[in-house]
Amino acid sequence: MIELQWLVAAVVVVPLGAAALSVLASGRLAEAGWSIAAASLSVTFVLSVVLAVALVTGEPIQYRLSSDRLGYATELQADGFSGVIVLLDSLVALGALAYTRTAGPRGNTFYGGYLAIVAGVIGVTLTGDLFVLSLFLLLLGLSTVALVDATGTGWDSDVTRRYVVLWTLGVGVYLAGVAVAVVATGTANMALLAERLPAVGYADPLVVASFLLMAVGLGISIGLFPFHTWLVDAHGVAPDALSALISGVIPAAAVYAFSRVLFTVYTTDFLAANPILVDGILAVSLATMLLGNLLAAVHRGIKDVLAYSTISQAGLVVAGFAIANEDAIFGSILQLFGHGIVKGALCLVAGIFALRFEARSLEEYAGLANEAPLLGATFALLGIAMIGLPPTVGFVGKWYIALGAIQHGMWLVAALVVVSTLLTLAYVVPFISRLYFHPFEGPRNTEARVTVGTVAVVVAATAVALAMGVSSGWIEGLLATAIEEFAS
Repeated sequence: MIELQWLVAAVVVVPLGAAALSVLASGRLAEAGWSIAAASLSVTFVLSVVLAVALVTGEPIQYRLSSDRLGYATELQADGFSGVIVLLDSLVALGALAYTRTAGPRGNTFYGGYLAIVAGVIGVTLTGDLFVLSLFLLLLGLSTVALVDATGTGWDSDVTRRYVVLWTLGVGVYLAGVAVAVVATGTANMALLAERLPAVGYADPLVVASFLLMAVGLGISIGLFPFHTWLVDAHGVAPDALSALISGVIPAAAVYAFSRVLFTVYTTDFLAANPILVDGILAVSLATMLLGNLLAAVHRGIKDVLAYSTISQAGLVVAGFAIANEDAIFGSILQLFGHGIVKGALCLVAGIFALRFEARSLEEYAGLANEAPLLGATFALLGIAMIGLPPTVGFVGKWYIALGAIQHGMWLVAALVVVSTLLTLAYVVPFISRLYFHPFEGPRNTEARVTVGTVAVVVAATAVALAMGVSSGWIEGLLATAIEEFAS
């Protein structure tokens, strides 16, 4: 795999370099942002496909970066799991970009921030250094604020303040955990940490404290209870294309980072030595899963519903990782990838409905399936996938997480996964019912149009959600090596 090492760096460098180019082009080439973003993300997507195929069919790849002058070395690393997540990141980003071509927002600064977010989430996924991971997380937070500001929509001062405070707090707490780990082992490199932690002792107070701090910091970035408010605020007021990233990509990157810290650095031996930590992670993640669904069920605005649903799904995925056997880990990986596709597409469909019909609430969705039958069917199928009904990817992911819980005798956890599915019905079915069985009373603005490409993106995402469900056995085989390493 030596000849493919450059791919690991390229999928980070291409969007990051394009982000800088887009901002620098703001003077003389004020309209170049879209072209730069489209070209760079297309290249990134192609590279991510090649990388993912190489990783799931071959060996992991490492790419070392060092500077003799600075006396510092770090590395990028990728395996089948990270390859799949990079593919998710680039796919959702490219799909959301297609939406901005019609609905906006536009401008070189916007596209520069957009590309910086993509580079940040891919960097989080591929870095092999815990300190560098914090830099990519910081890039994500700063880029998101700058991006919303560039749209002209803006956040009010309270929303901005809460977002900045919580995201910075998350990165700061995580970084404190990294510092404690460095004190205990002398390194922030993930591979070296994994080698040195057993010698220090998994029950050593410094080791436990380092994990707790990193877990809490990443939990804030994921949006776990009680630090979920930033995600709802950001998702609710952001432009629709950015909402697709906030729901489909940014929490997925933070969840991925948590799984890497848990399995690659601390390993399941650490969990076995500290069972109370497992109980704590499960309690927080299950509370987040149930609370997210309950809050989604009481809201009527589609963006609020999708935001709380994302919080719930993040809790479900973290619970699967905490169970930490092969079935539950595979279920979490599949749910993480599938939810990114489904939720990103749902955000775009909701944006199309808002653009074409000014429909943003449950009542305003009445009769939309009659006026836009293809989009209505797409929304319904994506909603079914989010619920977790067969044969969609949502069903298979939840099935494996529940199965993993049962294998460990965690019957209550399995039961709560089922309860969570029933709660999802409570807020998805009313929207589908409104689409098909309730006529709209009143004037409707139908002058706005969207491009065929934008519709094609959400239709393709729906097909992927269905295909992943029926081909889950094949996917499990491709990821078998990475899953076994996680669970060992």
